Amino acid sequence: QVQLVESGGGLVQPGGSLRLSCAASGSIFSIDTMGWYRRAPGKQRELVATITSGGYTNFADSVKGRFTISRDNAKNTVHLPMNSLKPEDTAVYYCTARRGPVHYWGQGTQVTVSS
Repeated sequence: QVQLVESGGGLVQPGGSLRLSCAASGSIFSIDTMGWYRRAPGKQRELVATITSGGYTNFADSVKGRFTISRDNAKNTVHLPMNSLKPEDTAVYYCTARRGPVHYWGQGTQVTVSS
């Protein structure tokens, strides 16, 4: 099993910034892709950004140019700096890690963008 613990969520005004972090522990060998999904109220969970162990990144169109993603393979952490936040970014953000066909999920951290 892989345990994922997120941190860094909170309340921020529109245009502000937050940085989410996720630490993986447990059976972390051979983890390939790590990243973030989010679920806004009344909506389905959607991809935000992912990064492979080799550093290849993928972003949702809605966050391109505002969010970045980085990964420290030695520390088994992944980070999501989020800039120029909008009210529509309000959601619970979930860290994810994939090993082969198996996806692991964190408990989620709330991000609220509101004035």
